[in-house]
Amino acid sequence: MPPAPASLPVEPPEQLVQRSLLRDALRRFLRNRLAMLGAVLLSILLAVALLADIVAPYGLNEVDFSIVRLRPFIDPNHILGGDGVGRDFLTRLIYGARTSLIVGLLVPTISFLIGVPMGAIAGYRGGIWDFVSLRLIEIATAIPPLLFAMFLISVTGAGLGNVIFVLAITSWIEPARIARAQFLKYRETEFVLAARALGASQRQIITLHILRNAITPLLVSFTFAVPLAIFAEAGLSFLGIGITEPTASWGKMVGGSVKSSTVIVYYHLALFPTLLVALTMLSFSFVGDGLQEALDPARGE
Repeated sequence: MPPAPASLPVEPPEQLVQRSLLRDALRRFLRNRLAMLGAVLLSILLAVALLADIVAPYGLNEVDFSIVRLRPFIDPNHILGGDGVGRDFLTRLIYGARTSLIVGLLVPTISFLIGVPMGAIAGYRGGIWDFVSLRLIEIATAIPPLLFAMFLISVTGAGLGNVIFVLAITSWIEPARIARAQFLKYRETEFVLAARALGASQRQIITLHILRNAITPLLVSFTFAVPLAIFAEAGLSFLGIGITEPTASWGKMVGGSVKSSTVIVYYHLALFPTLLVALTMLSFSFVGDGLQEALDPARGE
């Protein structure tokens, strides 16, 4: 008799379903042209920011007085002209991308590390935990975030590290709200009750069952929080209380040029950094919309 064929390993149904959902989400995201456009633009921006020391044609603070406020497309060696002190403007824009991405990624990360655990505990435990968390959220919501950030900057002082810290502690409200709502939604569902009945610990229920199902709105919210952080940094730097010299910042470039009476003549000092801020925010918005559509389980093919 021929030998019996070896049995093939069979994946658990849960892994098959999860893999199918991820594959479908990836396929929907790849079909979204705007989302792919945003992803490509962000990939280019990230590569330029990481390789700024290599791709920048000049040093960050290299000064050449012959190009002070040189207008763009005149000197091929300085294609985007020079700034008010004689630094190559293209170089400053490249290093400004690094600053914007550092702020844009670190601020939501820190704020989510603050807000998500707080909202998760409030939604899962309820009672006094939920009451205290809601009161803190209501108090924080009543304070205008930009004015509060300006007050904190005046206390801590300007600079990249202080800007990241101030923006992070003024933007934890949204992730806390989302996490609380998701944990309230899932804590009494059948699969959570079944896991609790089978003896799963609270940590397992929170991380393996509830948080894994609540990750989609949190991920989408994180994507939208990145351009908001970049815009907030640009606003503080525009007011002169954000990033300090010699660190390059798009917002500081715009603010310094607008305060000058020669902005109409030397338009590039405000136009190019403004366009880059807008392009970065638009790219993150495209990616966020694409993720929201791709990860929505209610969407059909």
